[in-house]
Amino acid sequence: MTVFQLDPLTDRRWSELLLQHPRASVFHTQGWLGALRRTYGYTPTAFTTSPPHEALANGVVFCNVNSWVTGNRLVSLPFSDHCEPLVNNDEELLAILASLSQPSGRKRWKYIEIRPLTRRVQSDTDFGDSESFCSHRLDLRPGIEQVYKGLHKDCVQRRIRKAEREGVTYEEGNSEELLRKFYRLMVLTRRRHQLPPQPLDWFRNLGQTLGDNLRIRVALRERRPVASIITLRFRDTEVYKYGCSDPRFTNLGGTQGLFWKTIQEAVSLGLKELDLGRSDWDNSGLITFKDRLGASRQALTYWRHPKPQPQSESSAWMKRLAGRCIRSAPQPLLAATGRLLYRHFG
Repeated sequence: MTVFQLDPLTDRRWSELLLQHPRASVFHTQGWLGALRRTYGYTPTAFTTSPPHEALANGVVFCNVNSWVTGNRLVSLPFSDHCEPLVNNDEELLAILASLSQPSGRKRWKYIEIRPLTRRVQSDTDFGDSESFCSHRLDLRPGIEQVYKGLHKDCVQRRIRKAEREGVTYEEGNSEELLRKFYRLMVLTRRRHQLPPQPLDWFRNLGQTLGDNLRIRVALRERRPVASIITLRFRDTEVYKYGCSDPRFTNLGGTQGLFWKTIQEAVSLGLKELDLGRSDWDNSGLITFKDRLGASRQALTYWRHPKPQPQSESSAWMKRLAGRCIRSAPQPLLAATGRLLYRHFG
């Protein structure tokens, strides 16, 4: 098969493919791709076996990540939990991947990575498994009563009722004011996890490119933000992408209340699924939380060419040292670190 290249931000055929392909997600959309380019300077590009001037039968979208720190690479897609190749069979996928892994491509990129949600790469290719995560998805089709019954009685249902008793209130929208409330909590949470926060401009750009398909939800106690989440909507799926909270108010149930509000709204709109995103396998607390929402889990495997080498002990030690520095860094320095570093690690 001959493979062709296109610009998904300007080629109208890309949007048409997303409307009809069953595995398209918000991470394939021009809104998500546009925010990646605005914030980090990544250039999106898609590959297809469909000739120019014909409707797209398939497509795999990537971003060129050019970094003097971490090397140049082709990723599908940076900062995206998953990005399914929009192909109809293994032959189409293999043709596209083979065209990219030719010697000319290997000279341009340190590696090529794809992040499929369900499709596996055949073992006879030059791609090997890179990283593995736990992915959760909550089926909303049974209706609100059945979904509520699936929530853990003590850890979720009781927390929802407690939030109501404690007078926790909720705000929702896409305003700059809500973004600021969310981001203050995000900085607190990332410090707790020994990671720099994503740049504020990343969330602002997402809000501008996705419009009403991005919702910022904030839980408040006496006007004080105590928890917040950001969700993204595409077709019949709501995607939970970011969450943060003030640990001093964890016992109020604000986070559980936010997810319940999200579920209620999604069901009322006729959405079929809540995609709860990926979790690191060693983050047992987050995995358990998503389990208790009644979501089903599956393994999410990324594939890379060439196959990555195991992490060295020195690299792991550097990460631990960086984590300790982050915990003690003042907030302005922490935010500046995020602005500086994230474009190198997509």
